[in-house]
Amino acid sequence: MPFATAHTVSLHGALGHLIDVQADVSPGQVGTTLVGRPDASLNEARDRCRMAIVNSNLEWPATRRITILLSPADLLKRGTHFDLAIAVAVLAAAGKLPRLALEATAFIGELTLDGGLRSVPGVLPMVLAAAERGVRRVFVPEPQALEAAMAPGMAVLGMRSLAQVVAELRGEEVPEAAPVAPMSGSRLLSWRGSQRLEEVDLADLVGMADARYAVEVAAAGGHHLMLSGPKGSGKTSIAERIPGILPDLTREESLELTAIHSLAGALEPGDGMLARPPFSAPHHDASKASLLGGGSGQVRPGELSRAHAGVLFLDEFPLFRADVIEALRQPLESGEVTVARRDESVTLPARGMLVLACNPCPCGDYSAQAPGNLCRCPEVKRRDYRARIAGPVADRIDILRHLAPLGPHSVRDTFGVNESSAQVRARVEQARERQTARFTGASWRLNSQAPGPQLREHWALPDEAQRLVDDQVYAGRLTQRGATRVHRLAWTVADLQGLARPGPEQVDVALRLRTGEPLLLATLERRAG
Repeated sequence: MPFATAHTVSLHGALGHLIDVQADVSPGQVGTTLVGRPDASLNEARDRCRMAIVNSNLEWPATRRITILLSPADLLKRGTHFDLAIAVAVLAAAGKLPRLALEATAFIGELTLDGGLRSVPGVLPMVLAAAERGVRRVFVPEPQALEAAMAPGMAVLGMRSLAQVVAELRGEEVPEAAPVAPMSGSRLLSWRGSQRLEEVDLADLVGMADARYAVEVAAAGGHHLMLSGPKGSGKTSIAERIPGILPDLTREESLELTAIHSLAGALEPGDGMLARPPFSAPHHDASKASLLGGGSGQVRPGELSRAHAGVLFLDEFPLFRADVIEALRQPLESGEVTVARRDESVTLPARGMLVLACNPCPCGDYSAQAPGNLCRCPEVKRRDYRARIAGPVADRIDILRHLAPLGPHSVRDTFGVNESSAQVRARVEQARERQTARFTGASWRLNSQAPGPQLREHWALPDEAQRLVDDQVYAGRLTQRGATRVHRLAWTVADLQGLARPGPEQVDVALRLRTGEPLLLATLERRAG
């Protein structure tokens, strides 16, 4: 029977679909037809596969009519990673490969004209999707074998060429081949390298006890944070130290984040699974597509998704484009980014911490507390500047902190004790362990992700504490969304203090964190003790 089926995976965002590559080689008008909604790059696969087979000293059925169907046919297919599956299906249909050897096996990789196998982005999410659908063996380009092996329960064969794949399927000795070419395109990098982030520590900062506690609460519960203050007040310095107080990624988070970076083309061949929370800080002229995801052709994850389970730092937030600021509404609320197009709708995870930083005015010199204010911005410009971060986006930020430049006596304070990132991280880890135990069986792990109705039903505040929140709502100083966020913050404060349930004191701290009011020194001292 001149018919055979190979398997590969089509990616739509982070969601993978198992694709049957069906090839039929039969008498008729000579030619090769590719059907099943292929895009332009996939249509070119006919010529790539033909030359790869010929130049691998294998026989292309040149005197036959070849029909290749990518099933299911209603899904749009794009990308060059279909090449290997197409070539294998054609060879099996022509009787050059045993069809039984293709069962429960997926083939991923781009072919060069000389038969070499080239790396492609998104191997890990493809292999994970194949494993979920019963595939137990996968052929991938050799440099990406380590990446594919991260998928549990999958037998991975890293190959350098089509000739090696054919020999393995035939049960023959696998020939030597030239090293595999890396994937095309440059590697995507975050604003600061990981080495730079490992060098910074909270112990390097002087003072700022209020802000230190705020970032500790934010890290413990995964809460969004806004830092405001004049230039030189330490906003960037404290923001870039937040990843250092976050715990290592869980196995599930690590696999999910590594799959996102693989889809974005940000993994070098040979890279292992990501173990530490990422940190990304794009420039304020970043486009909406680069921040939230998109691009031409296949949808690629943006910086918001690449910072999943980590920190996305948006410095000079009011200078970001208006459409970018408005587009943050939905991800801040749902923890997901949805990119909708005419032919498809792609949803990507984005449950990282968003840290915003802004100056009080365009020049950055305005400070209501500092004597001899140096700001020369007209009041109308200051008002317009502040208006860009007001409204629905600001209401979705959990914690607001105002920072002021340190005075000369604070800088020379020899009695101040600054905790290191490791000391703070230990408390954050304990707080997160309490949250994990409390939310066992739920679809969320952190207080910031808990739905409001579930919080009120199963983890309600005591009556006295709830009245503090209700009073702020009735006075118009807190929205219902803000009340839910205070509820979440109160639980995080209680988790950091090792309490079984938040009380009025924890709610008072949560209200101050939410509204930007200074924290009481006594509260900080009790927390440290």
